Formats: sequence, structure tokens, C-alpha cells
Amino acid sequence: MSAVLASQAVAADQCLPTRDGSNPCPVELHRPAHAPLSEMAKIGREIFHDPLFSGSGRLSCASCHSPKHHYGPSGAASVFLGGPTLASHGRRAIPSLTYLEHVPNFSIGPDNPESETAPVLASAAPDATRSPKNAAASPTISMVPQGGMFWDGRADTLQQQASGPLYDPAEMASTPEIALHRLENAKYIQRLKALGGPATDASPDLLLSEALFALARYQIEDPSFHAYDSKFDAWLEGKARFTPEESAGYRLFNDPTKGNCAACHLDRPLPGNLPPLLTDRQYEALGAPRNQALMGPYDTEHFDLGLCEVMPGGVETSSAYCGMFATPTLRNVAERKVFFHNGVFHDLHQVLDFYVLRDIHPERFYSRDTHGHLQVPDDIPPQYRSNLDRTDAPMDRKLNDLPALTPQERSQIIQFLKTLTDGWSPTRP
Repeated sequence: MSAVLASQAVAADQCLPTRDGSNPCPVELHRPAHAPLSEMAKIGREIFHDPLFSGSGRLSCASCHSPKHHYGPSGAASVFLGGPTLASHGRRAIPSLTYLEHVPNFSIGPDNPESETAPVLASAAPDATRSPKNAAASPTISMVPQGGMFWDGRADTLQQQASGPLYDPAEMASTPEIALHRLENAKYIQRLKALGGPATDASPDLLLSEALFALARYQIEDPSFHAYDSKFDAWLEGKARFTPEESAGYRLFNDPTKGNCAACHLDRPLPGNLPPLLTDRQYEALGAPRNQALMGPYDTEHFDLGLCEVMPGGVETSSAYCGMFATPTLRNVAERKVFFHNGVFHDLHQVLDFYVLRDIHPERFYSRDTHGHLQVPDDIPPQYRSNLDRTDAPMDRKLNDLPALTPQERSQIIQFLKTLTDGWSPTRP
């Protein structure tokens, strides 16, 4: 270990919870400034809750991204029902819309601490500069995909993100024509046109763009999308103490030989003492089991290959990224009931068991083919299985090895994860 890495390890160890659960290295976190919503953001709030933009006229952004559930799904269904009659299965689990304000544009670049911690304010603009998704050259270990929104990073801005489900036939199932017609009859149309200027009368495309821009401004300006008021935030500032179980979980979360969670879910304050995002905004192939509950809409040969499907040239030129999906933030994760891109797990105990036991007891997670052979993993075709992460703890084990975490240690990590929930106060732990 180099002197630099050694000093970093010592510094990190010195900032672990003390015996009484307090933080020996408190910092003053710099949160986004709170201010009254702009008029554009207020219109965006109305659009967010307006079901009339959808093809069915019954599905709004808030239907899937519930404000009461941290702008994520309200229930445990793996995917949401949408489409013109609300009978179509979505393809993937609903991600949270919280903590997207620092998501950089998608790129493939160096894997280094600076690229992982440098804060970038997510743009609401329609056409942010985008690094091309081109993997024609064989990637190396130091070049990693990062940034972007959705499970596959295909959107760079909040405005692009908003248009994705709006026009997806299995989700809101709208069209530009439907959306424009209903926008013209919305109660806030004159306010939107006044902000957009005279050009919005002559350009339907510009008017729709202004509506999506309003949605983006709402997500950037409203503090409920990035509250940074969890118990963990208070602990970082020295204003809260962990319980013994939370302290143990935090230590395991950061231990590179045990949970190793912090390798991807970064939990140190960002430069400028911005609160940590609990994600490195990168992509991993973890081999989540095939969700048999989603087999209905697809034939048995279908595989969701994730990142490589949206790269220029598709799978043929980007096979090294097949099976990779975005690393989500762990903020509010303890209140979710659906996990991984396909929603295959429904509680954190299942998730932790999978991380720890995937390659030790694969029969617990994966299905067998018609010949009775166990498919490991069963939702990535054989030719892409080498992309699977098998080197990082706790997924560095082999068949019948001892697990990196005991059941008690997994439960302790979950206790720590509960400290990441927004809305903590000393009187309501």
C-alpha cells in the first residue's frame, strides 16, 4: 500500500464512530440553499401531479414517483402498470427521483477519486453536451461508464429524463400530439406561455420543451427532492449519535473486506462539504436473478442487457458493458420495497443475502435450464457473463466459501441503512 493510500486508510479509520456512537470528525455540511419556488418551478409542480399528459389521462409523474415515498414507488410491485389502459407492464423497477441534482452527463472515463466526488449540478437544459457512448475500443480497468440517468444512463438532463416515461408506450403512453393538445387546455398554459415568450405560440415543440423544462426546475428547486436531513447527515455534523447496531453496521459498510458497500456507495462528504450522495454514479454487472414475475411480457429468450443496449452500435460494439446497470443512491433505501433494475427483491435482507451468498449458494437465487443445469447468472447470456463483478468483496467468494458477512452483520448493515432516511429528528428517530 502506498503512503498516500495508507494515510487515507488511517484517516478513514479515525473517523469511524466512537464507543458512544458519535462522530469524531464532524463537518458542517453545505446543503442547497432553500428559496421560494420560481414561477417556472411552480408550473412544473402542477405538471408533475397532472395525469392529463398521459395517454390514459390517469397517470401522472407522481403516480409512479410518489412524494410520500421519496419520489419512488409506493408499493412492492416489481414494475408499474401503464399504457393507454393501465394494463401494460413497465420494463424496469421505478427509480427514485431524489438526489439527481449532481448527476453528471454520461461518459466513459478514468476511474479515480476526483471523477467520483466532483459535484456537478444536473442541467435542466434540453441539450447538454454529451460524451459519446462508444465502446469500440476495448475498455480497460481504469475507464469506466459513469453519469447519466435511468438504469442505463440514457438521459443526461432532468428534461430528457422527464420525456422518457412520458412517451414510453408501456408507461405514460403519451405522444407529442396528445401532450400538446392537453397542455394547450391546461389551467396553467397562459402562465407557461408568458414565461416562454411569444415564440411558444409559433412553435409547438418549444412549448412542449418549456413544459419539460418546468418539470426539471421543480425537481431542482424543491428541497424535498434533496433534503439531506437524515440521521446520517446529522451524525456527519456531530448532531446525532449512532446506536451500537448502527455503529457496527457503518463499520461493516466501510470495511473493504466485509460489506465493502462504500466502494460504490460513497459515504464521505463531497468537496466543499456537500453531503455525500451514497453512490459513485457508475455502473456494475452484479447478476441480479431473473425476475420470473416479469416473464409474461417477454419470451424466454429475452434478456435486459442494460447499458450496452443504448450505446452507439448496440451490443455488437459494446459487449463489455452488457449486464451493467446504474448504481443507485442508498438514501431512503430502507423505505423501498423493490430493488435492482428488475425489481426482483423486495426487502433489504434479500438484497444483503444476495450480495453475500451469490456465488457461495447460487442455487438460492438462480434458475436451472431445461437440462437441469444451474444458470449463474440466469439473466445474463453466457457470452456476457465474464462482465460480472467477481473481484470485489463480498462478491469475491466461490462455491462453499465462508461468507464475508454473518447474518447478524448483514442485519447491522441494514440498521445503518435506516439512518439514511430523510426526515430524521431527535424526537422521531
